[in-house]
Amino acid sequence: MKLYSGPVSLFSRKVEIALYEKGLAFERIGVAFSQTKGYAPKHPDVLAINPKGQVPVFVDEDLSLYDSTVIIEYLEDAYPESALYPGDSRERARCRLLDVFADEIMLAPLRFLMHRTEPKPDDLERWEAKELKAREAEPALAGHFATLDRQLQGRDYLCGTFSAADIAVFMTVFWTRRLGGPSLRGHESLAGWYDRLSARPAFAKVVSEILAADAELSAPVEGAFRD
Repeated sequence: MKLYSGPVSLFSRKVEIALYEKGLAFERIGVAFSQTKGYAPKHPDVLAINPKGQVPVFVDEDLSLYDSTVIIEYLEDAYPESALYPGDSRERARCRLLDVFADEIMLAPLRFLMHRTEPKPDDLERWEAKELKAREAEPALAGHFATLDRQLQGRDYLCGTFSAADIAVFMTVFWTRRLGGPSLRGHESLAGWYDRLSARPAFAKVVSEILAADAELSAPVEGAFRD
C-alpha cells in the first residue's frame, strides 16, 4: 500500500489515522508543500491518479483511489479488522452523515481561517480583510462545537463505539483549534471526547507529526489550541 500525503493535509492525515487504527502497513510518499506555493510542483503520480491533482491518493496493488472518505470506506470493505463503521445499517448511515458534517459542513467556515498559517503579506489590508472573514466564520464553528457537544452527552464516541466518524470530526475540530478558532471551553462532553481520541496512539502520532511540520513550515497562529 502507498499513500501520497501532505505534511499539513487534513484529509491525508485523516486517512493515515484510519490506516494506523487498522494496523495496516503502508508507504507514505510525501508531496512537496510550502505555505507560500502550496502543493507545487504537483507530484506526477498524484496528477495521473486524481483529476483534482490533490492528496490523499491511495494505491493498493492495482487499485488507485482518491478522496479520504472513499479510501476509508474501501479499507473497511477490504480489511474489516478493526472495524471503523458500526454493524447496524442505521448507525452506519449516521456515521457516514457525521463524516459529511465534518468534511463539508464544518469545513465551509473553517476554510476562512486557513490563511492564518501563511506568512503575513506586505499588503496588510488584504490580510485584515481575510481576518474579518475569519472572525465572521468563527461563530458558525462555535455553533458546530455546541452541536457536537450535545450529541456526545452520555457517549464516549459519536456512533456508540469508535468509528470513522470520530476520525473525521476530530480532524476538523483539531484543525479549528490549530487555526486559532473557538475553544472547547464550556463543552465538557466534546472536550472529554477530544482528550480520549488524542490519547489513542494513532491520533497522538499524527498530531505530533502535524505540529512538527507546522514548526518547520507554518507561521505561528495567535490563540491556537486555547483552552
